Amino acid sequence: MDFSSLPLTLEATVEAKHLDQLDHMNVMWYMHFFDAATWNWYESFDFGKDYHAHSGFGSFALESHIRYIAELRVGEQVKLHTRMLGRNAKLFHYIHFMQRARDGELSATCELLGVHVDMATRRSAPMPERIGAHFDKLLAAHSQLEWEAPLSGSIRIQQ
Repeated sequence: MDFSSLPLTLEATVEAKHLDQLDHMNVMWYMHFFDAATWNWYESFDFGKDYHAHSGFGSFALESHIRYIAELRVGEQVKLHTRMLGRNAKLFHYIHFMQRARDGELSATCELLGVHVDMATRRSAPMPERIGAHFDKLLAAHSQLEWEAPLSGSIRIQQ
């Protein structure tokens, strides 16, 4: 899979503090990196901290599915790319790809379902037109990729 046409949403290095008793990156740190990639991605289209702090709206994660494919050891540099998969008025489906920088090998994926939320009611709410338009632009571009995203099959959005 060639990730070069997808947004680069995080670059990081596996540190000693990320290791578990088996001397490779612990599962909690994968989610830490995936979460950081999500916030970086959000910031790239003004859906990040300022939006969440000042608009009265936010986003919650509803579901995630992580696949661990190749272990990561201390000193490994990783790159995360994000692909848009689908959306409706309130929900958005995307996947992060974590790859080892030295050889490009896919290390893990995290498929997510997010929801746009009215923070006053803490209930789902339609997303602003500009956010939906950005997601649609990504969907149009990412649907042209010549490879299928390796999905869990458990996350679906009703249109």
